[in-house]
Amino acid sequence: MTVREYRTEELAEAAGIPVRTLRFYRERKLLPPPRREGRIAWYDDHHLARLRTIAALLERGHTLGGIAELTAAFENGRDVGQLGELLGIGWSEETPVRLTPEALADYFEGEVTPENLAASLDLGYLATDGDEIVHVSRRLLDVSSALVREGVPLSAVLETGRRVREHADAMAALFTELISAHLTEEALPRLRPLAKSVVEAELGMAMDRLLASGAQDADS
Repeated sequence: MTVREYRTEELAEAAGIPVRTLRFYRERKLLPPPRREGRIAWYDDHHLARLRTIAALLERGHTLGGIAELTAAFENGRDVGQLGELLGIGWSEETPVRLTPEALADYFEGEVTPENLAASLDLGYLATDGDEIVHVSRRLLDVSSALVREGVPLSAVLETGRRVREHADAMAALFTELISAHLTEEALPRLRPLAKSVVEAELGMAMDRLLASGAQDADS
């Protein structure tokens, strides 16, 4: 596949911005360095995609300083090659979702801050793949965005996710111990729906107990 390259003026025209704006972005380190050939700077489609992302985020109210911090968080985050270890070796049924940075900003309007982005990358919810972001789970993405739309801060959602992860790891250890002690390897495919059913039933009953306890406290 041939990679298209642009001189400075060509890239600015393709992005619909003045050359001075392009140079300003480069000075602010919002763009990766171009390829140099003597005194000529050569840019490619990745630079064009970055410029379009900058424009889209500016339209959504982000500042250049905030965009620079977001860019730094992306560049320091996990790459998509690590998604395999995040999803496991076949037990997970999660479907990764590819997003542009501006699409991610639309999911969590006003909540995509450098701190929240860094927390998401650290948790393994997000990974980077070139100019795109990959969310590890369609279900987690939809649930977390729904909570934010209901008024829950994304930072609180992520902290809760971190705490849930700890309990999920403990439950996974319990089921692994059960498998090792009583089941053969051939039984493993049958265990996943059973394990999920146990967790869903226990969580549902725990929520009922909590609500009932709250109702009793209110009546007393």
